[in-house]
Amino acid sequence: MLENRRILLIVSGGIAAVKVPDLIRRLRERGASVRCILTKGGAQFVTPLTLAALSGDKVYQDLFSLTEEAEMGHIRLSREADIVLVAPATADIMAKMVAGQADDLATTALLATDKPVMIAPSMNVMMWTHPATQANLQTLKTREVKVVGPSAGDLACGEVGNGRMAEVPDIIAALSRFFQKSDGQGPLTGFRALVTSGPTHEPIDPVRYIANRSSGKQGHAVAAALAELGASVTLISGPTHEPDPGGVKVTHVETARQMMKACAEALPAEIVVCAAAVADWSVNAKEQKLKKGVKTPALNLTESPDILATLSQPGPSRPGLVVGFAAETENLIENAQLKRAKKNCDWVVANDVSPGSDTFGGDSNTVHLVTAESVESWPRLRKRAVAERLAERIAAYAERHF
Repeated sequence: MLENRRILLIVSGGIAAVKVPDLIRRLRERGASVRCILTKGGAQFVTPLTLAALSGDKVYQDLFSLTEEAEMGHIRLSREADIVLVAPATADIMAKMVAGQADDLATTALLATDKPVMIAPSMNVMMWTHPATQANLQTLKTREVKVVGPSAGDLACGEVGNGRMAEVPDIIAALSRFFQKSDGQGPLTGFRALVTSGPTHEPIDPVRYIANRSSGKQGHAVAAALAELGASVTLISGPTHEPDPGGVKVTHVETARQMMKACAEALPAEIVVCAAAVADWSVNAKEQKLKKGVKTPALNLTESPDILATLSQPGPSRPGLVVGFAAETENLIENAQLKRAKKNCDWVVANDVSPGSDTFGGDSNTVHLVTAESVESWPRLRKRAVAERLAERIAAYAERHF
């Protein structure tokens, strides 16, 4: 989707500017043309010569250069692109975009452009979470500025938290999704996907039930990300407070047996992602509420249906790609590898749900993509970013194997 796309890349003054050469290289590998505007601050981290050599084009810096204005006025510069990408986008340049300032070539081009704008924020965690920055972010979103990242992790200042510029593959994926959506198509157009999400509730009596702490945020994000890449998605959701994703067919269930039945009815599908945290056991539920103080009841547990293993069974109707999730508290990768082999699924997304991980109910996740050939460890990302990266991997797999 990046073939022959024209990208105006604005490099502002953050340490993440050191990632820009790799970004340019990978964009050009995919057939995009890149023209750079380098701010005064950005030039402290990466040189104009480096950007010019990698982009194969002149690097623009000075708003008042007579030569540059004669060859390429700032208005032409901003309008001859298909999209304007600001990477890294510092708190300073975000604030200037909101205020409509135009005191250098970068901000002037941003104010003069009539093309879509995407930013990849990068800054210290306190700067990112400051109310002023968050207010500016919301204002930019209302103006339809696209945002990719930031992610959480170790920051250049030595602190830890949100503020890392999105990784290069994630920026490229965001650009690809934008152009796919604008063209009304995607790499998964024509494919059917089935996604499970949320917990299941296994009733003990009309009042009580067995459940787990899953919020459904990750599974719902996966369904949305697959739909954005063009897939026809059916989401089977256990009880959750998450809103139904747009453009997705949703079936709401409560128990593991109901989820198994709904999955069977949703087939056939080429892609299955089992992100739901299905309760492993169910109870022979009582018709009336169990009374406290009479006698401590004995709960006779029976195993719930194994949805992942059932959908992974060999046969002509097996989906082409079955992805499971492994929520573990110890021996994360080893247990995920064992689960992948035991369930006969193709991939397992392993995540740590031990106390303090903030995975259940949180907005971020640290996962490892386990396949028969490799283990790919991803940095801590927002769950939406995890879903988008997984959807990209699924799309690449579908292109090679389906």
